Amino acid sequence: MINMVQYLEQNPSLVTLLKEKKASLVGITELEQKAILDSFDEDVRLEYGLWY
Repeated sequence: MINMVQYLEQNPSLVTLLKEKKASLVGITELEQKAILDSFDEDVRLEYGLWY
């Protein structure tokens, strides 16, 4: 999954397509995909290495 996140960091247009449900991640569960997309959400704050 780390490789997927790194790839999406290098290709942010794919994140947009995933959020618009115009693309999907093969081999990734719906829950995992939500977690990945949440990590790109601007509302998620990273403080002291923890998400809250």
